[in-house]
Amino acid sequence: MSTSLSLPPASVRRSAYAALFVSLVHIIFGAIVRISGSGMGCGDNWPKCYGYWFPPLERMDLIIEVFHRYLAIALFVSIAVLVASAWTHRAHPSVGGRGGVWNASRVALGLWFAPALFGAVTVFTGNPAWATVVHKLLAASLLAVLTVATIRAGGLGGTSILTAKGTTKAVGGATGAAVLALLVVLLGGLTAKIPGAAVACAGFPLCGEGSLGGGAQHVQLTHRILAYLLVAHLISLPMIFRKRGEPSAMLRAAWIGLGLGVLQIVWAGWMVTGGFPGVVRSLHQATGILIWVTTFAMVYLARIAAGRTVVASQAKGAGTAPVSARAVPSIS
Repeated sequence: MSTSLSLPPASVRRSAYAALFVSLVHIIFGAIVRISGSGMGCGDNWPKCYGYWFPPLERMDLIIEVFHRYLAIALFVSIAVLVASAWTHRAHPSVGGRGGVWNASRVALGLWFAPALFGAVTVFTGNPAWATVVHKLLAASLLAVLTVATIRAGGLGGTSILTAKGTTKAVGGATGAAVLALLVVLLGGLTAKIPGAAVACAGFPLCGEGSLGGGAQHVQLTHRILAYLLVAHLISLPMIFRKRGEPSAMLRAAWIGLGLGVLQIVWAGWMVTGGFPGVVRSLHQATGILIWVTTFAMVYLARIAAGRTVVASQAKGAGTAPVSARAVPSIS
């Protein structure tokens, strides 16, 4: 038996990165659909748009909605390429094993159908707020699975973390950040759908004079409070991780999360004081999604470093530092 862990081929890693990137673009564009009010841009037609696969691009809401649907198709293709690449290299333990890319890619392919089909439910039910939140949750879940696939393929710090050692406390800290990030993202989607919720608070950082009051203000204020708690937590993580000597991959993710958190507050302040311009609202939503991906990646890296995943067990069993797939064609 080899004493080194064979890493997936570079083609698998590139496919995972590509699928993750397209998924990010797709969910961010979905936020633009909500912010611009383009969710019913194709009427109650699905999957076609007013009976066309390629409708006349005559209205902006139609253009935004139909391109969001085209991105969904591009996402399917990118995930299918990842699945095919993982299938081709499934003989590698790090691809076809229990903690390999192959299993994660299949889950991702299955998850693609969930938000795609629920998109039809959203259209046929008139695009209600609850359907938007469920749709966004499914899309966020797909992003998480593709993040796992990318890390297992050796990306996003997945190579160096195999030989690193972390603490179980880091898992808890990272998980807290990820849970808060997901709640903030979902509430952000809700504020974009509930009438008046996006502009319910006229002040910053809290609601000031001239705010709308009522349920819309409660939703907006809850979103803000959770966001402030998230940013405060993100500020603490790099210092805590450095003090404990956590792996560099986790520390890097923590610093990225901190930077994104501060940027998110900047967008929020600009958005409120600048009259809620659509571009800044879109940047605000996009940054929230990036925080979710970063914190989830941090959780998975922390779990590997703490020896709490199948990937970590395989790395421990392999013994020494990981090597390229070409250096060790198989592990008997």
